[in-house]
Amino acid sequence: MEYDEIKAVEFINAVLVENNRSAYDEDEVLNVIDMIWDYYEENGLLDLDLADDDEDEDIEADLVDYINRMLKKDKDAKVDPADVPLMVKAEIDYEDSII
Repeated sequence: MEYDEIKAVEFINAVLVENNRSAYDEDEVLNVIDMIWDYYEENGLLDLDLADDDEDEDIEADLVDYINRMLKKDKDAKVDPADVPLMVKAEIDYEDSII
């Protein structure tokens, strides 16, 4: 399967709602997804030779920190920092579901 941003947004929002959090509009979730992929690119994690499922747990905390830093810089962002860990985990789970 191919990565589908709209399905990723739906997946992430479903996880938020299941955890008694509010869903975000598509643009807010896409902004977080873009930040995740920016992190991957900046850290050389888009190289298929380096892909390793065991690294997911190792990078989740770094991803959460990175995204929270980026959200602080984005004055228009409406994502609650408390939701970022759930969003990161959900996005990684979505990636894993299409492999």
